[in-house]
Amino acid sequence: MKILDWPEQERPREKLLHFGAHTLSDAELLAIFLQTGLKGQNAVQLATAALQTHGSLRALLQAPRRKLLATAGFGAAKYAMLQASIELQKRNLTELMVRERSFLHADDASSYLISQLRDKQREVFSMLMLDSQHQLIAYREMFQGTINSAAVYPRELVKQAMDDNAAAVILAHNHPSGRPEPSQSDINITQKIKQAMALVDVMVLDHFVIGDGNAVSFAQRGLL
Repeated sequence: MKILDWPEQERPREKLLHFGAHTLSDAELLAIFLQTGLKGQNAVQLATAALQTHGSLRALLQAPRRKLLATAGFGAAKYAMLQASIELQKRNLTELMVRERSFLHADDASSYLISQLRDKQREVFSMLMLDSQHQLIAYREMFQGTINSAAVYPRELVKQAMDDNAAAVILAHNHPSGRPEPSQSDINITQKIKQAMALVDVMVLDHFVIGDGNAVSFAQRGLL
């Protein structure tokens, strides 16, 4: 049955307009994005099949370009739109953080850093640059490595902190394996960075290791 033949309150777009986006299932939200189905499948059925193919909504959103383009209903235009929507959400979150939030506690930073780093396929070392009120100046991705490690140079981090006129920083890197437990090398490099930052009077407030949807705070673990 075509979606236009459904009762109006059950159609994804009308349901969203009347009751809000939060009332829609993953398949219904994806169907609005797809707009049309294929022969023999309406947009909701096509979306359901795509979710089953990838295993989850998150897996679909982070699928490599080649894999997504091989999914029925997804061409280059849809891939571009999907990547744009993901980037818009990241930038929206960044803007909200700049306007409204101070990173005074671990929970203030962890959700933001998870959104930035959880789906990276390679290890990325980044910093949150903060002013004297611990409000966000900028998010900087400083180094990228292989799936197992990233070369981190404290001198480059200090230089960036000075360029941004940061009074404090929060360090972060992801573990593509999904397990956020800090390694001994993570602990060692954190101490080197902290010592280097102290020479220019920049505080290292925390270091987060980002895993698959969760994060470990060095400050909370007593590792700083």
